[in-house]
Amino acid sequence: MSELEEFAEALEVAHRNASRWLASLPERPIAPHADIDQIKDALGRELPSHGTPAPEVVEHLATAGEPGLVGMPSSRFFGFVIGGTLPAALGADWLVSAWDQNTGMRLTPTTTGAEELAAGWVLELLGLPAVSGVGFVTGATTANFTCLTAARDRVLERAGWRSGRDGLAGGPKVRFLAGAERHESVESAGRMAGLGLPRLIPADDEGRIDVAALEAALAEGEGPAIVALQAGNVHSGAFDDFAAAVDVIHAADAWAHIDGAFGLWAAASPRFRHLTAGFAAADSWATDAHKTLNTPYDCGVAVVADRSALTEAMGFTAAYLPEDGTMSEPHDLVPELSRRARGVPVWAALRELGRDGVVALVDRLAGAAAGLAAGLGGIPGLCVVNDVVFTQVCVAATGDEATVALGDALLADGVAYASPSRWHGQAVLRFSVSNAHTDAEAVARTIDAVTRAAAKAGLAQESVGLA
Repeated sequence: MSELEEFAEALEVAHRNASRWLASLPERPIAPHADIDQIKDALGRELPSHGTPAPEVVEHLATAGEPGLVGMPSSRFFGFVIGGTLPAALGADWLVSAWDQNTGMRLTPTTTGAEELAAGWVLELLGLPAVSGVGFVTGATTANFTCLTAARDRVLERAGWRSGRDGLAGGPKVRFLAGAERHESVESAGRMAGLGLPRLIPADDEGRIDVAALEAALAEGEGPAIVALQAGNVHSGAFDDFAAAVDVIHAADAWAHIDGAFGLWAAASPRFRHLTAGFAAADSWATDAHKTLNTPYDCGVAVVADRSALTEAMGFTAAYLPEDGTMSEPHDLVPELSRRARGVPVWAALRELGRDGVVALVDRLAGAAAGLAAGLGGIPGLCVVNDVVFTQVCVAATGDEATVALGDALLADGVAYASPSRWHGQAVLRFSVSNAHTDAEAVARTIDAVTRAAAKAGLAQESVGLA
C-alpha cells in the first residue's frame, strides 16, 4: 500500500467511525460505558515493538475508545457550558488537520486569510471596535490571559514602567479587581499574568458586580489597575452593568476587561443585546467559539481594542521568521508561535450560519433555556433558583442531599446531563444550554428525564411531606 493509499484508507476509517458516533448521539446514554483503566486495557498498555498500519491504528482507537466516550455533543448534554459542532465547522476542522498549516505566520495565505475574515466578522457581529486586535487561542482561560497580559503591560506603561523590557520585579504593583462571582478562569489567567489573585468586589444575588463598591475600591488605592467584569455568570447567566462599571473603571484610569466565555454572544442578538449594553466601551474581551458558536474544541477568542497593546505584549521577531513589513503576524496576537488554524472553523461556522443564522442560534439557545426553566420548575420538589436571563438554569431540591441524589439519578437515567455545583451555599444542578442542536424535542426529553430522576430520588414524596 502506498503512503497516499494509507492516508486515504485511514481517513476513510476515521470518517466511517465519526459518522457512526454522530449517528449514535440522539439515543446514546450520556455517561461513558467504561472507565479510564478499562480504556487503557482496551487500547493496549505496552508500546509495541513493531509498527501497525495506519488504518488499523485508527480503527483500533475508534473501536477500543468508543465505550469511554461521553455524550458531550448530545443535544441533551448541559454540563460545563459545552457546545456542539456545526457541520461546516467540523468539516473545516478536518481540513485544518489535513492541511497542517502553521498559522503563526502570514506565510500561510489560506488559513491566515480565513482567520482574518473570521476575526472581522466576529467584531462586526458583537459590535466591538473594528480596529481591535483578535487572537484565536485555546479557550476562554487563555483568552483571558492574553487580554490581561496586554492590560498589565499597558497600565504599567502609563505608570512609567516597561514590563515587557524590564519585567515585573521593581515596578509598581498592578491592582487587580474582579466581582465576587467571577469565573475561576479569570483567577488562573491573572496568576499566569503575574497579577496574583484579584481583590473581590461584592456582587448581588445573581452575581452582578456592585458598581458602587467597585468605585469605592478603586478610590482606595493609587497606581495601575485592571478590573475584570463578566458577561454571563456561570450559574445565573447574569451580566454586569457594563455602562456604569466601565465608566467607573475609566474614571480611575484603569483597564476594563470583560470575561464573556458564552455571554458575549448575546450582543449578536437584537433580543438579548440589552444584556451587553455599554460593553463595547471596555478595553478587552474574552470569549469562546466552541461554546455558543458551536465550533469543535478548541477555540477561544481574545479581543483587545488597542491592537498595539496586544501585539506589544504578545509579539516578537526572529531572524528566521518571515515578515511582510506591513502589519503584524498572527503570532503577534496570541501567546503561541506554532499553532493550528483555530479560526478557520470559526470562518466556516459563520459562513454556514450567516448573520441571520447567528441571531437565530443565540435566540434558540436562550429560548431552550427558558423552556427548560419552565418545565423543570413545574416538577414537584424542584425549584429554579436563578433569574433565567440567557442560557443558564440552576435547580435545587429541598436540601443538598436530595439535590445530589437527583443528579445521581439523572446521570444513571442516561438521557440528559447537568453539572452538579454549589451556588449561594447550596447544592444545585446547572443546565447550560450551548448546543446548536438543542431543540424543543431535546428540551421535552430532558424534562421527562429529570421528572423520572426526581421520582427515583423521592423528591415528589418530600414535596408532599413539606406541604
